[in-house]
Amino acid sequence: MEKIIEVKHLSKKFGTHEVLKDIDFTVNKGEVVCVIGSSGSGKSTLLRCVNLLEKLTGGTILYQGDDIMKDTHNVEEYRKHLGMVFQQFNLFNNHDVLSNCMVGQIKVLKRTKEEAEQTALEYLNLVGMAQYIHAKPSQLSGGQKQRVAIARALSMNPDVMLFDEPTSALDPEMVGEVLKVMKDLANLGLTMLVVTHEMGFAKEVANRVVFMDQGVIVEEGTPEEIFNHPKEERTKAFLKRTLD
Repeated sequence: MEKIIEVKHLSKKFGTHEVLKDIDFTVNKGEVVCVIGSSGSGKSTLLRCVNLLEKLTGGTILYQGDDIMKDTHNVEEYRKHLGMVFQQFNLFNNHDVLSNCMVGQIKVLKRTKEEAEQTALEYLNLVGMAQYIHAKPSQLSGGQKQRVAIARALSMNPDVMLFDEPTSALDPEMVGEVLKVMKDLANLGLTMLVVTHEMGFAKEVANRVVFMDQGVIVEEGTPEEIFNHPKEERTKAFLKRTLD
């Protein structure tokens, strides 16, 4: 299997508070890895460390075998390969839907306006938002905003898509439409690292599930192993609380 991202001995402190302790894990090409755990277990911080939105306290990250923590490594260049979808959409409110999906391509990837528009339309179509290209974010529902945010990330043609609790800010009736888009992406073979509290999605779509608690990876395995045959007491307790 081709390793896209390898995290080795990652630690992160905020002041004296150690949020992540000696984290090791890998994301392989074409894999969907779901990270689950209680609030405050370090899941979102882990994701923010992977794309260097947070500075690591210790450890290293390899991207396709290359150590991105080396001084010679260009962070912006690395980030081009990662698509990030946030809880709060982070769309540009003064741009319409199409422009939201074009601006990064033109600025960062130096694509022509025509290329950027063509790519944006392709992905807006994929997430079912092509008919809203002239709408501003304020005119959209939460689910629609999140689908635009996914299209925007995909328009950069990343190697890995990172999702940070992509449904947690949505009304319950909108969660399904976003999860369906994510399922479709998984079926297309996209490499995805997903922090989620949607256990059904993790069970159905993930190739691997990583359970975190108090800043450590307690257990990881296939959905079958984690949900049906968890080994660790902490995993069992979490699933009992979450699924009952």
